[in-house]
This record gives sequence, C-alpha cells and structure tokens, in this order.
Amino acid sequence: MASTLRQKVLTLYLSTSALDSSVLGWAIYDGTGKESFTTGDSNEAPYATGLDALKDGWRLIQHPVLIPPYPGEEYSTSFMKYGFVFEKLEDVT
Repeated sequence: MASTLRQKVLTLYLSTSALDSSVLGWAIYDGTGKESFTTGDSNEAPYATGLDALKDGWRLIQHPVLIPPYPGEEYSTSFMKYGFVFEKLEDVT
C-alpha cells in the first residue's frame, strides 16, 4: 500500500541566524495539494519567528551556513542569508 503522507515545505528568511529572530521573508510549498501558495500572496508571515514554526510542529531540516563577508563587503546587500527550511508530513487520506 502506498504511503498517504505528503510533505509540506516552509522556508523562512530570518533577520539573524537565531531561530527566535523575526521573519523577513517566506515561501510555502504544499505537497498535499490541499493549498496553493504564490510568492507575495500574503503581507503577513505565517510565523513571527522560526521558533514559532517549531512550536507549531514544523521540523527544521536545514539551517543556513554562516559565511563571513569578504573584507570591504560588510554592508553590501544581496541574497537573504538566514534561510531556514522546515517540513511537515501530513496525511492526505
């Protein structure tokens, strides 16, 4: 019998490398097919912090690699450095 568990993935970009820092950006992907999300479809983050996502049952599967800035680049902007990836397994039956 095939598994009825499907994965949901949540990416949270936090203000620092600490899980209890505030969420600046996010993306949700729903492998259950129950919901459909689009980037920018909400003005409010699903959680205030990464720790709040853990408390709601999301499992942390990737923590950002902390890379020091190159000399002279300490104040430049580019990608959001503190991306955390979470997952939930949900039954689709």
